[in-house]
Amino acid sequence: MAFIEAETAATPAAQPAAPRRRSFLRPAFVLPAVACSLALVAGAAVAVLSPDGGTQGTTGPALTTTLVEGDGKGVPQLLERISLAAVEGPASAEQVRAGQYIYIESKVGTTYEKTVDDKTTLVSDGIHTRRIWRSTDGTKGWLIDPAVTPPKGESIDAINEKGEVQQSFLNFPSYDYLKTLPTDPDALLKKIYTETKGHGNSPDQEAFTTIGDLLKESLLPAPLAAALYRAAAKIPGVVEVPRAEDAAGRTGVAVARLDETSGRRTEWIFDAKTFTYLGERNVQVRANGGDAGLITPGTVTFTSAILVREAVDQLPDGAR
Repeated sequence: MAFIEAETAATPAAQPAAPRRRSFLRPAFVLPAVACSLALVAGAAVAVLSPDGGTQGTTGPALTTTLVEGDGKGVPQLLERISLAAVEGPASAEQVRAGQYIYIESKVGTTYEKTVDDKTTLVSDGIHTRRIWRSTDGTKGWLIDPAVTPPKGESIDAINEKGEVQQSFLNFPSYDYLKTLPTDPDALLKKIYTETKGHGNSPDQEAFTTIGDLLKESLLPAPLAAALYRAAAKIPGVVEVPRAEDAAGRTGVAVARLDETSGRRTEWIFDAKTFTYLGERNVQVRANGGDAGLITPGTVTFTSAILVREAVDQLPDGAR
């Protein structure tokens, strides 16, 4: 199975605690994070059977890429271009109706350390399609991801450990919640720092990660998307990486930040001409990454490529 990437979220005092799913939101229980990569070293993937007999994930060789150095000089200008592209792009988010579902289809995969009989090796899930539906209020949803669900998928209704509907908040956002966030970059960044205080490896890295989380599996109103990019420009340590590739093999320019604790760089990838968001990847930059130290520089631990992002009227056939 893929590695687990979940933390307890910083929540407002009035709201019940809910689990934080950094890359893939899954209420009420820990969902193994899944992702995708650029280059596969030689070797065939092997299917892993889930308890119900379905194929659940694959195990194959580590995903790797060539490291490209980042530079912080042009980041403000790049993020301003990206924010303007967000404002001038399709207004699909503004046309969402109550009762619809936000549908995201992507290519994803991960590289992670796997231990069997006291032997730890570096393996990957390989590139595969992930499909997720969430109601605009965040209470209902469905996930189809062969690495973590049965073949036909499973419910991701927002029910907490007490059987109550989980309220949306910054690290567990619904579309309706996103519409309430401030669109002034300074006010938005202040909210992010305040509500994520004490989480992650550093305040700046956690703020960058939180913005990246909102970019991945959400349909953002254009003013909010622009504010998020302008807020990211104010975070120390953010750099431009001139070349990065998403999980679908599309090449673009990246806005990135190195986590000094893990030695891993998170990259948001954009089309170099249109500045539209393509996907995200996490690349190990420093040696001895992972619990066993097997994640070497150039290892892609997570990568994604957004293929479809839209509002639809219903869940897929067979969803309960």
